[in-house]
Amino acid sequence: MPPTASLLRPDDPALVAEGQRLYATHCAACHGVRGEGQPNWRERGPDGLLPAPPHDASGHTWHHPDAQLLAITRDGLARVIGQPDYRSAMPAYGGVLSDAEIVAVLSWIKSRWPAEQRRHHEQVNAQAQAAR
Repeated sequence: MPPTASLLRPDDPALVAEGQRLYATHCAACHGVRGEGQPNWRERGPDGLLPAPPHDASGHTWHHPDAQLLAITRDGLARVIGQPDYRSAMPAYGGVLSDAEIVAVLSWIKSRWPAEQRRHHEQVNAQAQAAR
């Protein structure tokens, strides 16, 4: 992949439509129909787990580069951060969704961000690609 390429394609209507369908099936129950997340998502619940964060502009999804978002969704946060004992309510979707389907979901999420968050996310991607 060229250094300036992005995995996510929020301006691809067919991919975004597929992502919206997959999001509704696999993600909306926890992250909300519009990506609004669960209440008090920054505070651990009685079970010790963090609630599902929002994927809209109020969350932190757009602070992470494409490759990291794909890895977290596919492999789970514990594996990505190298802490096998880390507990999360979000399952790894690698056995459920293909990488292409995860990219579709993430592209739909990104398509809903305001221009400011999308610009910031592109800067995050550029920094991550430059660091490789």
